Amino acid sequence: MDKINIVLITTDQMRRDCVGAYGHEFVETPTLDMMKKNGVMFTRAVSAVPTCIASRAAILTGMSQKSHKRVGYEDGVVWNYENTLPSVLSEAGYHTQCVGKMHVYPPRNLCGFHNVVLHDGYLHKNRNFDSKYGESFDRVDDYLYWLHRELGFDADLIDSGLECNSWVARPFPYEEKYHPTNWCVSESLDFLRRRDTTKPFFLHTSFVRPHSPLDPPKYYFDMYYEQELNEPLMGEWVKEDGEQNGLNIDAKWGKISKKAMHRARAAYYGHISHIDNQIGRLIQGINEHNAKTVYLFTSDHGDMLGDHNFFRKALPYEGSIGVPLIIYDPNNLINIPHNICCDELVELRDIMPTLLDAAKITPPFSVEGKSLLKVLKNGQYIRDYIHGEHVLDEYSNHFIVTKTDKYIWFSQSGRKQYFTDQEEKENRILDHDCQDRISFLKSLLIEELLGREEGFTDGKTLFAGCKTTNTLK
Repeated sequence: MDKINIVLITTDQMRRDCVGAYGHEFVETPTLDMMKKNGVMFTRAVSAVPTCIASRAAILTGMSQKSHKRVGYEDGVVWNYENTLPSVLSEAGYHTQCVGKMHVYPPRNLCGFHNVVLHDGYLHKNRNFDSKYGESFDRVDDYLYWLHRELGFDADLIDSGLECNSWVARPFPYEEKYHPTNWCVSESLDFLRRRDTTKPFFLHTSFVRPHSPLDPPKYYFDMYYEQELNEPLMGEWVKEDGEQNGLNIDAKWGKISKKAMHRARAAYYGHISHIDNQIGRLIQGINEHNAKTVYLFTSDHGDMLGDHNFFRKALPYEGSIGVPLIIYDPNNLINIPHNICCDELVELRDIMPTLLDAAKITPPFSVEGKSLLKVLKNGQYIRDYIHGEHVLDEYSNHFIVTKTDKYIWFSQSGRKQYFTDQEEKENRILDHDCQDRISFLKSLLIEELLGREEGFTDGKTLFAGCKTTNTLK
């Protein structure tokens, strides 16, 4: 039997609940809904370190944060992993290509791909010339180079006036065909034209949206701007302050006006529907090449989107850590059930072994994730819990999440939370009936942190205020 083709589709900062098939009341995602109908949607997928770099390390290496070493956000740390998903597939005879966001260092690091066509979004480090690797922005962003050529003037990512981590929103200032979402699919389809047809292919189509700037094409912005949309989730534990912090255009927390929140949600949902349509375009193009293919769709992390007065990511709450994950097998190439939801607790490290399993390739020794195909075919059990974390100043956090509950410890203040509802509206940390369970989850966290260089625990107690680091030694 010929080897299957594999397409990994990732978005940046897309919440788990923003898929129509997941039950979202407003977001329209007909392509993703179709993919679930002809595949499997995982309803408890998690990003253990929910920002771009760390989560992409988990995807590409199949390792937990203890092994890939990235526990916070830090640019400029060289990627030097012995085994990556594209390197293993390349060695097995696949023609491998990435289009869009890599967010690795140095930016032109192939990480095992035969070729990359890059648009990482507004990467602060590369806005300034780095003499060591020659990384001025025009050398590491293929989309911007293309945009200059197409428009005939020096268009830039900041032309709209929107900041790359902001809640401020407005439609894209140029024609839709110039949007980075369209460009990502156009370049992916061009790879199909140029690929070596004697080999199976692995294509990673990596969108930079719905990550800010919140600038979908006008059609998609208007889809939601004219509707009455849902309000952010708000827990009873949320402090009723922080309004001035919210007024910063790149705020991590605080309050903004209802009008601004409505625009932000309309633009965010518009980004997702735009991506969904372009994924449909990609699938149609692959079908026209008669390339029988297995697809896996996911995101690197979520977006708080105003829930509990928080924005962006890196927090231990569901809006931040929860990601969509769909395996789409329209030609029954890997013999998985169709049109089901699986509530198994899965993490981004599981993607590499899953796709290698689909290709009938044994994962290298370094892979710590588990193949989701074994769950679907054999009912194989993966794990009871996931340990997640993120360095984030006063909000630096660790969490233990299970199918039914979550224990959170903020490592700088020692503050704790315990939730049994996925909307995380009630903090039950002081609930008498929950103390045995809380103690058990705390013991799991102590076990995970024992021996860590920060000194978080002696095996019995958690110590708050330890010095944190974004990248472990």
